[in-house]
Amino acid sequence: MSCYEIEALRLGLMNVLGTEDESARQHAEKELEGHLDGPVGALADAETFSEIERHLDAALVDLEEDIARTSDDAPEYDYLRGRLVAVRDAERAVQRVTAQGESVLDGLGEAHDVLHEAFPVEDE
Repeated sequence: MSCYEIEALRLGLMNVLGTEDESARQHAEKELEGHLDGPVGALADAETFSEIERHLDAALVDLEEDIARTSDDAPEYDYLRGRLVAVRDAERAVQRVTAQGESVLDGLGEAHDVLHEAFPVEDE
Protein backbone atom coordinates (compact mmCIF):
# COMPACT_ATOMS: atom_id res chain seq x y z
CA MET A 1 0.00 0.00 0.00
CA SER A 2 1.11 3.52 -0.64
CA CYS A 3 0.29 6.85 0.86
CA TYR A 4 -0.82 8.54 -2.32
CA GLU A 5 -1.80 11.79 -0.65
CA ILE A 6 1.65 12.27 0.91
CA GLU A 7 3.47 11.51 -2.35
CA ALA A 8 1.16 13.87 -4.26
CA LEU A 9 1.74 16.54 -1.61
CA ARG A 10 5.50 16.09 -2.02
CA LEU A 11 5.15 16.65 -5.77
CA GLY A 12 2.96 19.70 -5.27
CA LEU A 13 5.42 21.18 -2.79
CA MET A 14 8.29 20.50 -5.19
CA ASN A 15 6.36 22.49 -7.80
CA VAL A 16 5.66 25.40 -5.45
CA LEU A 17 9.18 25.52 -4.03
CA GLY A 18 10.90 25.00 -7.38
CA THR A 19 12.68 21.88 -6.15
CA GLU A 20 14.68 20.25 -8.90
CA ASP A 21 15.50 16.92 -7.22
CA GLU A 22 14.73 14.63 -10.15
CA SER A 23 15.27 11.42 -8.19
CA ALA A 24 12.73 12.47 -5.52
CA ARG A 25 10.28 13.55 -8.23
CA GLN A 26 10.69 10.27 -10.14
CA HIS A 27 10.24 8.25 -6.95
CA ALA A 28 7.01 10.07 -6.09
CA GLU A 29 5.71 9.76 -9.65
CA LYS A 30 6.44 6.02 -9.63
CA GLU A 31 4.55 5.61 -6.34
CA LEU A 32 1.58 7.43 -7.88
CA GLU A 33 1.42 5.53 -11.19
CA GLY A 34 -2.23 4.79 -11.92
CA HIS A 35 -3.43 6.99 -9.06
CA LEU A 36 -3.14 10.49 -10.52
CA ASP A 37 -6.84 11.10 -10.91
CA GLY A 38 -9.12 13.29 -8.81
CA PRO A 39 -7.74 15.30 -5.90
CA VAL A 40 -4.52 13.28 -5.70
CA GLY A 41 -3.63 14.15 -9.30
CA ALA A 42 -4.60 17.79 -8.79
CA LEU A 43 -2.49 17.89 -5.63
CA ALA A 44 0.53 16.51 -7.48
CA ASP A 45 0.13 19.24 -10.13
CA ALA A 46 -0.50 22.11 -7.68
CA GLU A 47 1.54 25.25 -8.26
CA THR A 48 0.46 27.42 -5.31
CA PHE A 49 -0.05 26.89 -1.59
CA SER A 50 -3.70 27.78 -2.07
CA GLU A 51 -4.08 24.96 -4.61
CA ILE A 52 -2.23 22.57 -2.32
CA GLU A 53 -4.55 23.36 0.58
CA ARG A 54 -7.68 22.99 -1.56
CA HIS A 55 -6.66 19.70 -3.20
CA LEU A 56 -5.28 18.24 0.02
CA ASP A 57 -8.62 18.94 1.70
CA ALA A 58 -10.45 17.18 -1.14
CA ALA A 59 -8.03 14.22 -0.93
CA LEU A 60 -8.75 13.99 2.80
CA VAL A 61 -12.49 13.84 2.11
CA ASP A 62 -11.90 10.96 -0.32
CA LEU A 63 -9.69 9.14 2.19
CA GLU A 64 -12.31 9.58 4.92
CA GLU A 65 -14.92 8.10 2.56
CA ASP A 66 -12.63 5.12 1.86
CA ILE A 67 -12.30 4.52 5.59
CA ALA A 68 -16.07 4.79 6.08
CA ARG A 69 -16.60 2.12 3.40
CA THR A 70 -13.99 -0.22 4.89
CA SER A 71 -14.95 -2.71 7.56
CA ASP A 72 -13.08 -2.14 10.80
CA ASP A 73 -11.93 -5.78 10.75
CA ALA A 74 -10.53 -5.54 7.22
CA PRO A 75 -6.74 -5.99 7.00
CA GLU A 76 -6.23 -2.53 5.47
CA TYR A 77 -8.42 -0.65 7.96
CA ASP A 78 -5.67 0.23 10.45
CA TYR A 79 -3.35 1.33 7.65
CA LEU A 80 -6.06 3.60 6.22
CA ARG A 81 -6.64 5.16 9.65
CA GLY A 82 -2.89 5.69 10.09
CA ARG A 83 -2.74 7.25 6.65
CA LEU A 84 -5.54 9.62 7.64
CA VAL A 85 -3.60 10.74 10.71
CA ALA A 86 -0.45 11.31 8.61
CA VAL A 87 -2.32 13.30 5.96
CA ARG A 88 -4.10 15.44 8.55
CA ASP A 89 -0.73 16.15 10.15
CA ALA A 90 0.64 17.13 6.72
CA GLU A 91 -2.36 19.40 6.21
CA ARG A 92 -1.57 21.23 9.45
CA ALA A 93 2.08 21.56 8.40
CA VAL A 94 1.04 23.14 5.08
CA GLN A 95 -1.26 25.54 6.94
CA ARG A 96 1.64 26.56 9.21
CA VAL A 97 3.94 27.15 6.23
CA THR A 98 1.27 29.25 4.52
CA ALA A 99 0.68 31.30 7.68
CA GLN A 100 4.42 31.83 8.13
CA GLY A 101 4.77 32.94 4.51
CA GLU A 102 1.91 35.40 4.91
CA SER A 103 3.53 36.71 8.09
CA VAL A 104 6.81 37.30 6.25
CA LEU A 105 4.91 39.12 3.50
CA ASP A 106 3.13 41.32 6.06
CA GLY A 107 6.44 42.05 7.78
CA LEU A 108 8.03 43.12 4.51
CA GLY A 109 5.12 45.46 3.86
CA GLU A 110 5.50 47.00 7.30
CA ALA A 111 9.27 47.37 6.82
CA HIS A 112 8.64 49.11 3.50
CA ASP A 113 6.19 51.53 5.13
CA VAL A 114 8.59 52.29 8.01
CA LEU A 115 11.40 52.92 5.55
CA HIS A 116 9.26 55.44 3.65
CA GLU A 117 8.24 57.14 6.91
CA ALA A 118 11.87 57.43 8.00
CA PHE A 119 13.09 58.57 4.57
CA PRO A 120 10.21 60.28 2.78
CA VAL A 121 10.47 60.58 -0.95
CA GLU A 122 9.37 63.85 -2.45
CA ASP A 123 6.97 63.61 -5.36
CA GLU A 124 8.53 64.82 -8.57
